[in-house]
Amino acid sequence: MVPRHVPGMLSLEELDEIVRRDEIDTVLVAFPDLYGRLVGKRLTARYFLEHGAKHGTHVCNYLLTCDVEMDPVPGYRFANWEAGYGDLLAVPDLRTLRVAAWLPKSALVLCDLVRDPGQAPAEEAPRRMLQRQLERCHQLGLLPLGGSELELYVFNESFDSVRAKHYTGLETAAAYVEDYHLFQGTREEPLMSAIRRGLEGSGVPVESTKGEWGPGQQEINVEYSEALTQADRNAIQKHAAKEIALQQNRAVTFMAKWHEGLAGSSMHVHLSLRDTRTGLPVDGGEAPLGPVEAPEAVRWLLGGMLAHAAALTPFFAPNVSSYKRFQAGTFAPVNIAWSYDNRTAGFRVVGSGTSLRIECRIPGADANPYLVYAALLAAGLDGIENRIEPSPPIQGDSYGHADLPRVPGTLRDAIVALERSDFARRAFGDDVVAHYLHFFRTEQRKFDEVVTDWEKARFFERI
Repeated sequence: MVPRHVPGMLSLEELDEIVRRDEIDTVLVAFPDLYGRLVGKRLTARYFLEHGAKHGTHVCNYLLTCDVEMDPVPGYRFANWEAGYGDLLAVPDLRTLRVAAWLPKSALVLCDLVRDPGQAPAEEAPRRMLQRQLERCHQLGLLPLGGSELELYVFNESFDSVRAKHYTGLETAAAYVEDYHLFQGTREEPLMSAIRRGLEGSGVPVESTKGEWGPGQQEINVEYSEALTQADRNAIQKHAAKEIALQQNRAVTFMAKWHEGLAGSSMHVHLSLRDTRTGLPVDGGEAPLGPVEAPEAVRWLLGGMLAHAAALTPFFAPNVSSYKRFQAGTFAPVNIAWSYDNRTAGFRVVGSGTSLRIECRIPGADANPYLVYAALLAAGLDGIENRIEPSPPIQGDSYGHADLPRVPGTLRDAIVALERSDFARRAFGDDVVAHYLHFFRTEQRKFDEVVTDWEKARFFERI
């Protein structure tokens, strides 16, 4: 595929020109951490052009081992106190250079991480994990395309006021469920329109925003694209949405389940395959997939994802609270099954012909998009290489099917499934799987150590 030029994307020559016109003076040099957050440095545009674009910039290797509080967690082989927490080199991927239109006089570039000296890639880095699966795809002549539906909640609060309230008694931007309501969505439009404009001006073409199935809940859809480009766009759109909300003295959250009484926020992922030689959808071995015909590669892609979904769930639902989203009757999946155009199933086949695609509905909005795409492609490639046929499609309401395989119910259960998966070690490597198992176990341990407000309210006086 020859990508069209996307407004907001920059070449080095274009950046140099607008820097000379004093329209850009800062370049954000960023990469995703284990949570999918963008971390890095702000370089002066002059220094970036003279040095950073070619040679990169050094960052501490603890950034791929610390938790959300920036705590240098012990127990990682990759980086630790014993080894002195050395450097990684963040090397700009100049194909991602763009205007950061929501910030004054700023540009942004995403980086790959290498071990310096030696220049060997940091295999544990989320972006690298996805790149490795894409390399496997290309060896098979396959080009995966993807699109993510990212949901978030908008609040009539600032991040500071939310913190001051201890995250309780928060006022959402709307008072009732607004799914597709244009009138109700107007309440969030000052923020959502600014997010659309900020993304459009930053090389992240937006399809739409819409009200979702919760008060103050919105969904942002960016254009379908190659899988790495999509993950990059997802990371940028989450980062930009929070910064634009900050500028408007409002708050947003991408938590998969921020309140037990309200709908969760998902990251539904759509995937399809194209032939690298022609750029056209893959064909060959057409056979029924529900009511439509599908090439054998697409059927096997689905078969692999179904076979390994449970083991890979920590990549889709990385936090303790992620699992509270998986509730029957909420449009979130509880079963690992597929159906055609059926939102009760964990996997939904939609479209036909050139629009045929597979939607995985398991990931939450809190997931790291690079890890989600890496996991789905690794599972799908195993399906293609081993010709794994999908199970029969389910009919009707999948919530009522007690005999179907289940999405793991807790992070603890999901960790066990990943730990027992020989497939995951083959796909990602022993060291990488051990790294992420320690990451997920740390999240579980940190939660287990806390006495929650719920426990205090329930037991303080009455036990």
